[in-house]
Amino acid sequence: MSGSHECGCDHDHEHNHDPVAAGVANAAVIDMFALDQHADEVLLVMMEDRPWDGSDDRLHEVQEKFNAYVSFLLDGEMLAEHPELKGKRARIELRCADMPDERAVELLGNIHDQLALQEIKMEVLVADSGGGCGSGCSCHGE
Repeated sequence: MSGSHECGCDHDHEHNHDPVAAGVANAAVIDMFALDQHADEVLLVMMEDRPWDGSDDRLHEVQEKFNAYVSFLLDGEMLAEHPELKGKRARIELRCADMPDERAVELLGNIHDQLALQEIKMEVLVADSGGGCGSGCSCHGE
């Protein structure tokens, strides 16, 4: 579990950059899984590179992706694969290319509140125009 990865963590993991396999549209894939050494938290990242369209389909995809991530954290799959992470706090990040629309913001607020009950942090990061992660990003140890 050592080395430096492009996400800034020191945990061995895969970076999935295949646009077909990754992203909110595919709930079967965890887009990025890491241990944030700085915050001492398990980090699960989901990517949304598409513009927000306010559709029911998009909101359903977001909900399904969050459900899959929470299931991975709480139903034992993560600890079965990574027992060394037992007792670590968890954070789920949604990294978006664009600011979520009004309907998505409402859904994300509800998801945030539900995750807080499970002691899971949730953050939404909107990319800045320079193509970086945006303000509030903790993946580069700033």
